[in-house]
Amino acid sequence: MDKHRTRAAVLTGVAGHVPPGTVTNADLEARLDTTDEWIRSRTGIAERHIVPPGTATRELAVEAGRLALKSAGRDGVDAVVLATATPDRLCPATAPEVAAALGLGPVAAHDVAAVCAGFLYALSAGVGAIAAGFAEHVLVIGAETFSAIVDPEDRNTAVIFGDAAGAVVLRAGDPDEPGAIGPIRLGSDGTHSDLIQIPAGGARQRSSGTVPEAGDHHLQMQGRKVYRHAKERMTQSALDVLERSGWAVEDVDRLATHQANARINEAVADELGIPRDRVLSNIERVGNTAAASLPLLLADSAAEGRLRPRDRVLLAAFGGGLAWGAASLTWPDVTAFAAHTYRG
Repeated sequence: MDKHRTRAAVLTGVAGHVPPGTVTNADLEARLDTTDEWIRSRTGIAERHIVPPGTATRELAVEAGRLALKSAGRDGVDAVVLATATPDRLCPATAPEVAAALGLGPVAAHDVAAVCAGFLYALSAGVGAIAAGFAEHVLVIGAETFSAIVDPEDRNTAVIFGDAAGAVVLRAGDPDEPGAIGPIRLGSDGTHSDLIQIPAGGARQRSSGTVPEAGDHHLQMQGRKVYRHAKERMTQSALDVLERSGWAVEDVDRLATHQANARINEAVADELGIPRDRVLSNIERVGNTAAASLPLLLADSAAEGRLRPRDRVLLAAFGGGLAWGAASLTWPDVTAFAAHTYRG
């Protein structure tokens, strides 16, 4: 690369991984006051994948990272950024253990916590490391074990979330080549932090000396309010990215949104004026996998031929914090490794 040209971060590898355990809507019908029709009509989800006992986020992240490195044809990187809302421990971060398990040596490694917007936040960190000259190659992973924080008896959350990981490898390159990450738009609004939260377990609850109430160690979400904020924030950030990319809505070949809810994704597409046949989706098979959602969607879509080289891709995500973001890129000619344990 010409040293006088602007350094861009170029996507050169992508992969997804889901654990083998599957919980179908029929399984949930047997123990919750719900039905397959109710779940599908409100979320678009048919099944979700769950880790076996003793497995946590690190193992999922390592497998996705290993496959992404294979996709990129690399055995090393200069930095690892892990987006997760379900770290193996509150301290230390999980990323250094992932880097060690992958045999990457004493590289920089850190976690990013932005819940379902986490992958875009981690992606921006990887882009920044390359732009600053700190790194030539960065492994960006989104990995979640939400089954560990969801109340299995709460039909408002148990039907939605699954466990998974997805990863991409970035390399230093030129801003006009396929795979170059375009403008990224990030935002947050902490005044609504209670809409998606786990009340107990953090420093605030522990320092207060109060005894957590039943359910306070589980994820709590106000779905209706989240729906409105998600639609508005993803739409606006996506429009901002389109303007900064110099793209018209008609230029977008594929819209890749965080797989939180099929109705939210369709609403965002409609608000943007993007035809629904250009909207990528895998939520039916995996549910909401939080920070793993976008890289898993990209890996699946590329491996299945729904995402092709030179497609102009618009990414958008929204999650707890509240936090959100959007980004653009032209898809490269890359060998994607999807999660091959899907049924059917």
